[in-house]
Amino acid sequence: MDSERIVFRAARKEDLPHIVELLADDPLGSARDDASLPLDARYAAAFDALSRDVNQLMAVAELDSAVIGCLQLSFIPNLTFKGMWRGQVEGVRVAKSWRGRGLGRQFMEWAIAECRTRGCGMVQLSTNITRPEAKRFYESLGFEASHVGMKLIF
Repeated sequence: MDSERIVFRAARKEDLPHIVELLADDPLGSARDDASLPLDARYAAAFDALSRDVNQLMAVAELDSAVIGCLQLSFIPNLTFKGMWRGQVEGVRVAKSWRGRGLGRQFMEWAIAECRTRGCGMVQLSTNITRPEAKRFYESLGFEASHVGMKLIF
């Protein structure tokens, strides 16, 4: 892997089409995201909101100016655990041509380090039950399936 040339960084506005393409290039994402251009204006509005919030970090993995991965980190203050901050990982995607080559592990290790740097005492995420390979991947990083996730979409 060209790991010495891969850069993990905060996403920029010009990365947005590539991020949405990664989100949509997935069996689940293809049903809920749309990378056709011009992008739906809601993507730009969400990206702008994320960019203004100091507790949000939309990050990309970049190689030779190409976006090859993305994830979102949310830094969440909590009263539980004596006021411990949590890092929440969302929307992890790696370009198909980079899957199985260690990029996801390297990117997640970077994300965990970012959470530590921000003072988080815990990192949490959820993964869809239809993705057993993702569950195994996160478990290999030390994550435990300790809760049952629920959501209400409207």
